[in-house]
Amino acid sequence: MKRLSFVIVALALGGCAGGLAQTDAPVAETPSVESGRHLAELNCATCHAIGAEGESRHPMSPPFRTLARDYPVNALEEAFAEGILVGHPDMPEFRFTPAQIEDLLAYIESVQEQRGG
Repeated sequence: MKRLSFVIVALALGGCAGGLAQTDAPVAETPSVESGRHLAELNCATCHAIGAEGESRHPMSPPFRTLARDYPVNALEEAFAEGILVGHPDMPEFRFTPAQIEDLLAYIESVQEQRGG
Protein backbone atom coordinates (compact mmCIF):
# COMPACT_ATOMS: atom_id res chain seq x y z
CA MET A 1 0.00 0.00 0.00
CA LYS A 2 2.87 2.39 0.81
CA ARG A 3 4.35 1.82 -2.66
CA LEU A 4 1.03 2.53 -4.39
CA SER A 5 0.58 5.75 -2.38
CA PHE A 6 4.11 6.84 -3.30
CA VAL A 7 3.39 6.23 -7.02
CA ILE A 8 0.12 8.18 -6.87
CA VAL A 9 1.77 11.12 -5.08
CA ALA A 10 4.69 11.08 -7.54
CA LEU A 11 2.35 11.07 -10.52
CA ALA A 12 0.22 13.83 -9.03
CA LEU A 13 3.23 16.03 -8.31
CA GLY A 14 4.69 15.34 -11.72
CA GLY A 15 1.42 16.29 -13.36
CA CYS A 16 1.13 19.46 -11.30
CA ALA A 17 4.70 20.49 -12.01
CA GLY A 18 4.19 19.90 -15.70
CA GLY A 19 0.97 21.88 -15.65
CA LEU A 20 2.55 24.78 -13.79
CA ALA A 21 5.47 24.94 -16.17
CA GLN A 22 3.13 25.15 -19.14
CA THR A 23 0.70 27.73 -17.79
CA ASP A 24 2.98 29.92 -15.70
CA ALA A 25 5.81 30.35 -18.18
CA PRO A 26 5.11 33.32 -20.46
CA VAL A 27 5.54 32.54 -24.11
CA ALA A 28 7.58 35.26 -25.77
CA GLU A 29 6.37 35.76 -29.29
CA THR A 30 8.40 37.61 -31.86
CA PRO A 31 6.54 40.54 -33.38
CA SER A 32 5.22 39.64 -36.82
CA VAL A 33 6.02 42.09 -39.63
CA GLU A 34 3.45 40.31 -41.82
CA SER A 35 0.71 40.69 -39.20
CA GLY A 36 1.67 44.33 -38.79
CA ARG A 37 1.41 44.85 -42.55
CA HIS A 38 -2.06 43.30 -42.47
CA LEU A 39 -3.14 45.63 -39.63
CA ALA A 40 -1.79 48.62 -41.56
CA GLU A 41 -3.67 47.56 -44.69
CA LEU A 42 -6.93 47.23 -42.75
CA ASN A 43 -6.65 50.32 -40.57
CA CYS A 44 -4.23 52.80 -42.12
CA ALA A 45 -3.90 52.40 -45.89
CA THR A 46 -7.03 54.42 -46.63
CA CYS A 47 -5.07 57.56 -45.78
CA HIS A 48 -1.38 56.64 -45.30
CA ALA A 49 1.10 55.26 -47.78
CA ILE A 50 2.04 52.19 -45.78
CA GLY A 51 4.71 50.73 -48.05
CA ALA A 52 8.29 51.58 -48.93
CA GLU A 53 7.08 53.88 -51.71
CA GLY A 54 4.02 55.78 -52.87
CA GLU A 55 2.18 58.84 -51.66
CA SER A 56 -0.43 59.05 -48.93
CA ARG A 57 -4.00 59.53 -50.08
CA HIS A 58 -4.74 62.08 -47.36
CA PRO A 59 -2.60 65.25 -47.43
CA MET A 60 -2.17 65.30 -43.63
CA SER A 61 -1.19 61.61 -43.40
CA PRO A 62 2.56 61.04 -43.50
CA PRO A 63 3.84 57.99 -45.36
CA PHE A 64 4.82 55.28 -42.88
CA ARG A 65 8.32 55.09 -44.38
CA THR A 66 9.02 58.69 -43.23
CA LEU A 67 7.86 58.44 -39.61
CA ALA A 68 11.39 57.93 -38.23
CA ARG A 69 12.42 61.30 -39.62
CA ASP A 70 10.60 63.08 -36.82
CA TYR A 71 10.74 60.69 -33.85
CA PRO A 72 11.62 57.12 -32.92
CA VAL A 73 9.01 54.71 -34.25
CA ASN A 74 8.79 52.93 -30.89
CA ALA A 75 7.52 56.24 -29.45
CA LEU A 76 4.20 55.36 -31.13
CA GLU A 77 3.70 52.44 -28.74
CA GLU A 78 1.88 54.45 -26.09
CA ALA A 79 -0.25 56.27 -28.66
CA PHE A 80 -1.36 52.96 -30.18
CA ALA A 81 -2.16 51.58 -26.72
CA GLU A 82 -4.17 54.58 -25.56
CA GLY A 83 -5.72 55.53 -28.88
CA ILE A 84 -4.15 57.81 -31.44
CA LEU A 85 -5.73 61.23 -31.41
CA VAL A 86 -4.49 63.91 -33.76
CA GLY A 87 -5.34 67.51 -34.54
CA HIS A 88 -7.54 66.83 -37.56
CA PRO A 89 -11.04 65.34 -37.62
CA ASP A 90 -10.40 62.76 -40.35
CA MET A 91 -8.16 60.55 -38.21
CA PRO A 92 -10.20 57.87 -36.46
CA GLU A 93 -9.27 56.69 -32.98
CA PHE A 94 -7.61 53.29 -32.94
CA ARG A 95 -6.88 51.05 -29.97
CA PHE A 96 -4.71 48.00 -30.45
CA THR A 97 -3.78 45.06 -28.22
CA PRO A 98 -0.16 44.86 -27.01
CA ALA A 99 0.60 42.09 -29.55
CA GLN A 100 -0.96 44.11 -32.37
CA ILE A 101 1.07 47.15 -31.35
CA GLU A 102 4.30 45.16 -31.47
CA ASP A 103 3.38 43.74 -34.88
CA LEU A 104 2.44 47.15 -36.27
CA LEU A 105 5.62 48.78 -34.94
CA ALA A 106 7.72 45.94 -36.40
CA TYR A 107 6.09 46.54 -39.77
CA ILE A 108 6.55 50.32 -39.60
CA GLU A 109 10.23 49.82 -38.71
CA SER A 110 10.60 47.48 -41.68
CA VAL A 111 9.55 50.13 -44.21
CA GLN A 112 11.57 53.09 -42.88
CA GLU A 113 13.74 54.93 -45.37
CA GLN A 114 17.37 54.07 -45.12
CA ARG A 115 19.44 57.10 -44.25
CA GLY A 116 22.35 57.84 -46.56
CA GLY A 117 25.66 57.71 -45.04
